[in-house]
Amino acid sequence: MALVVFNQKGGVGKSTIACNLAAISASQGLRTLVIDLDPQGNSSSYLMGDTEAPEGANVGGFFAFCLGYSFKPVVHADYIVETPFENLHLMGSDPELNEMQTKLESRQKIYKLREALQKLGEDYDRIYIDTPPALNFYTRSALIGATGCLIPFDCDDFSRKALYTLMENVQEIKADHNGDLEVKGIVVNQFQPRANLPQRIVDELIAEGLPVLRPYLPSSVRIRESHEQSLPMIYLDPKHKLTLALCELHEALA
Repeated sequence: MALVVFNQKGGVGKSTIACNLAAISASQGLRTLVIDLDPQGNSSSYLMGDTEAPEGANVGGFFAFCLGYSFKPVVHADYIVETPFENLHLMGSDPELNEMQTKLESRQKIYKLREALQKLGEDYDRIYIDTPPALNFYTRSALIGATGCLIPFDCDDFSRKALYTLMENVQEIKADHNGDLEVKGIVVNQFQPRANLPQRIVDELIAEGLPVLRPYLPSSVRIRESHEQSLPMIYLDPKHKLTLALCELHEALA
């Protein structure tokens, strides 16, 4: 199963959700891979801290191979590193992704990631893909190759308006390129149950028939500590309310 975590709005918790779900999968003994397509590299930093991968051992190296001309088959393991966590591997980000994008588009490499995901699916039980906050080449590549899409959602009117456009974009890619793509659900993040606006917005989304997942992820100051220590919540505090909610969400997606 390959899941894309995507929202065109930044700051909605894509990296946090992708890495924590991946860490839960790995903690349960599932061979798990995180692919970080965001040039900002938040997922890579979250899982690896200050540890640097060997040069080229990242998603940039993979796409650079795709741009080259070689009779040798791609060896996906060359672009993947082990994280400090058992069963959890990473194809990390590369700051050169922005510069590579135009070349990849002009040479029509949009299906290369799908080919890679098909092969990687033979080695990994779960693949989580973190994406940039834009519907660009990398996000489209991920949606074309994945089996599912998770949409993190902050409970405000601006995010709600953007949500409808996002859903339309995903459905268009499903219709044109990937009939197996499924919106697994909308993940309500940093939910404050005592605030009226978030609850009203979520209730209205459900009434409209949108696939809002339960449980809602509560806001927590511990997530900052989790990022600072490069320890996903399942390792930092397994019994914390946010960890328990993430575990319940993970089970709902299984």
